[in-house]
Amino acid sequence: MFDLTLSFDNGPDPEATPLVLDVLARRSIKATFFVIGKNLIAHRPLAERAAAEGHWIGNHTFTHSGPLGRRSGPGVAEDEVGRTQAELSTLANPHRYFRPQGGGGKLGPHLLSAEAADFLKRGKYTCVIWNALPRDWDDPDGWVDRALAQCRERAWSLMALHDIASGAMRHLDRFLGAAIDRGARLRQDFPPDCVLMVDGIATDRFTDYVSGKE
Repeated sequence: MFDLTLSFDNGPDPEATPLVLDVLARRSIKATFFVIGKNLIAHRPLAERAAAEGHWIGNHTFTHSGPLGRRSGPGVAEDEVGRTQAELSTLANPHRYFRPQGGGGKLGPHLLSAEAADFLKRGKYTCVIWNALPRDWDDPDGWVDRALAQCRERAWSLMALHDIASGAMRHLDRFLGAAIDRGARLRQDFPPDCVLMVDGIATDRFTDYVSGKE
């Protein structure tokens, strides 16, 4: 047996997001959608549907144009995080979930700048990363076996998938069926090791993901 939490980044997308929502609804699974602000503006009804069906909606920057730890200059965090949060409005989870961009899925101090870290603290955000990444965007037809293998590596996986028009989500139902057959228990909350900040309070691991000093 193992626990599995699903998250979907980079939507909403008119091709992929409805398919994901249909699969999750059939299987009575709740997930979190970390949306890009510009996509939210273009396809807000999809995020509204996700929220109405019990999924949590989080913030994944406005433009997704690079990890915040590699982008300098005043106001970047406000433009990327604050603007998206304003667009989320009532769709936002009360914990103000935010997922930084990894740049190819990498984890490390490049995720956040000192400015972004301070912005998240002041805004009382909850910062959520991931511990399973099957690179579905990079291998739309081959990610399922890799995802199943990653699930076996730990007792509780927070998997980052992507509701984008890559074709990868055509295999979501197959993945879920195989995972459940192997003993997966689907849940919506996050493993503690993937939560770097809760309502603006940083964990001991938070600074490992900040470039420079806060």
